Amino acid sequence: MREGSLEAPIRHPLDWRSADFYDDAKLDAEMRRVFDICHTCRRCFNLCDSFPRLFDLIDESKSGELDTVASADFKRVVDACTLCDMCFMSKCPYVPPHEFNIDFPHLILRYRAVEAKKNGVPAADRALADADRNGKWATLISGAVNWATRRENTMMRGLEEKVAGLDRNAELPKYASKTLEAQAAAHPPMRDESAPAKARKAVLYATCYGDYNDTSIGMSALGVLARNGVETKVVHPACCGMPKLEQGMLDEVAEAARKVAAAFAPYIDQGYDIVAPVPSCALMLKFEWPLILPEDESVKRLAEATFDLSEYVVDIARKEGLAEGMAPLDGGVAFHVSCHSRAQNIGQKGAELLALIPQADVAVVERCSGHGGAWGYKKGNFETAMKVGKPAARQLQNADKKHVVSECPLAGLHIEQVIEALGGETPRPERVGHPIVLMARAYGMASS
Repeated sequence: MREGSLEAPIRHPLDWRSADFYDDAKLDAEMRRVFDICHTCRRCFNLCDSFPRLFDLIDESKSGELDTVASADFKRVVDACTLCDMCFMSKCPYVPPHEFNIDFPHLILRYRAVEAKKNGVPAADRALADADRNGKWATLISGAVNWATRRENTMMRGLEEKVAGLDRNAELPKYASKTLEAQAAAHPPMRDESAPAKARKAVLYATCYGDYNDTSIGMSALGVLARNGVETKVVHPACCGMPKLEQGMLDEVAEAARKVAAAFAPYIDQGYDIVAPVPSCALMLKFEWPLILPEDESVKRLAEATFDLSEYVVDIARKEGLAEGMAPLDGGVAFHVSCHSRAQNIGQKGAELLALIPQADVAVVERCSGHGGAWGYKKGNFETAMKVGKPAARQLQNADKKHVVSECPLAGLHIEQVIEALGGETPRPERVGHPIVLMARAYGMASS
């Protein structure tokens, strides 16, 4: 049996609507097949906490093999997975088209889907996964919400830990007082008529985080695209469903995919590109949705029309050239390549974007931040998230740059907290939400 495959990795559609997908015995058999192959390979031992947990279960079992590990103990492995996709993308030699057909993240996703179907999703987890509902009301009372979620507010954070399972020590995202959509409507980006015409039209998919939390990313993107002669709009039909995917709520993710694809279809018909500023959301539109709804033509067309934000700006630079007028940045940049940026298989587009800024001094770090979306905020996971994130944070801190930035804003927020915990004499860098914010600054633009 050969090790590894010479062909490019592929992923198979998820058969989530079949009865076999939810059959306990068939799921257990597949878990044991995959885990046994993982046990004999062990290349993923240092990626996340899932694999050390799996290998410890096997090594400490009666036979030292998978046959004496109880199936009930598999949940410990499942609970540690953040669906970062790095085992599939960067480590596993047995991904399809190899005959072993290993797709560890989608196996974990299947386990969670079965668990959700059998037992339901806990109320607190379901509430946290409803990012649109949370964002809509939180922006209306952002002052109160941000006060209640401050780490220093020990009373409220203790209550949130008890009720929602959010670790009291985790730094939580703040909410904006006005959504990105509202800000863009009040201050629409004006295309620079002096800039070379790009013959491009782009819809910025606001995303939940970009619309309700850090609006500086979207406003910077709008400004940079307009400066470069690109006609831009902001649209947010609904959440991409990544928080619900993490919970195994595949039917609701499919519903979101249909809704968003239908909303974007008229823009695609008119020749607009769809640009997603958050890597996780770009990953959903480009890769996960077509695997969940492979027969849906609207979903397929949306996937083909979607660009990651950094990917899109670099594409403009390569094909038409960027507008002049950028000044050098004040200080260097330590850039973290997020897992979901890497999972798109587009290269280090964020680093390429930063390199377009004059005299850019960029240090690139390609290690997991450890945050894992809502996973890293939860009691029982937060300490693991801090541990996993230390190597990346230490490298970013030791780069000794003025700014630290990740294309994933949640990863950046978590990295900032890990750097704070590391301490040391090196001055803490300024965290920036996305490389596009630094490009907007180089153009002399202020972001909200």
